[in-house]
Amino acid sequence: MPELPEVETVRRTLNELIRGKRIERVTVSLPRIIQRPHEPEIFAAALAGHTIESVERRGKFLRILLDGLVLVSHLRMEGRYGVYEADEPVELHTHVRFHFEDGTELRYKDVRQFGTMHLFAPGEDLVLPPLNKLGIEPLNKEFTLQAFKKEVAHRSTKIKPLLLNQEYIVGLGNIYVDEALFTAGIHPERTADSIKPAEWTKLHEAIRATLSRAVDAGGSSIKSYVNGQGEMGMFQHELLIYGRKNEPCRKCGASIDKTVVGGRGTHICLKCQPFPKKRGSNAAKPASK
Repeated sequence: MPELPEVETVRRTLNELIRGKRIERVTVSLPRIIQRPHEPEIFAAALAGHTIESVERRGKFLRILLDGLVLVSHLRMEGRYGVYEADEPVELHTHVRFHFEDGTELRYKDVRQFGTMHLFAPGEDLVLPPLNKLGIEPLNKEFTLQAFKKEVAHRSTKIKPLLLNQEYIVGLGNIYVDEALFTAGIHPERTADSIKPAEWTKLHEAIRATLSRAVDAGGSSIKSYVNGQGEMGMFQHELLIYGRKNEPCRKCGASIDKTVVGGRGTHICLKCQPFPKKRGSNAAKPASK
């Protein structure tokens, strides 16, 4: 699933490609992609004649702002957008096409068919599902160390599932949580309330630095991710731990392990991310591999 850096890259690309374009009509080939309104015919009719003003992001969601409407889109596992000339062949698994008056099209392709689109009046999108319960943005100025700790530091939950929970901090997925925890030297099965003040500082800095570097590199193309121009991200070449099971750690040379934490495959260097030897009552025992 695309995480914050990938969605941010798509946002930036689409902003360059479709801002200012006027929608002539919309074709929906897979109705279940359209979540609000539920009738694809009403969705298509509502968008006709509107102009795209900008593309923004909230967590892993795209917010396409039009004159009088907001389209909220989630790419889920393998959704992708691309801009094409109207006479170009339509690829398999293309489910929604936005036909522009200038003869180009914005096409949404989704092999897994898990993506969603919601249409709102301006302002409604931020107070109704699916955006209304999202947490703080880790690359915004509001993501201070104090705000970060207020959200999660007091909880007895394991730190990795907490960081994956979009109600606390948005945009983080499996790749970047593994990377940030490794950079901060924190075992993913530590409970949040067992993490010390200096470690919170390291983790806060690691999250911001990891995401910033990933955005600069255009995201990570681990599976099928490409931006709106069909270009791959390059951050996968800079990953320190994710996807490197049994390879030597770039810091210490020890072999990287892979286990399951909170139902997610998790990469760990047990030398760089040791579980504390003195475990208090709030510390959970690491899961066996």
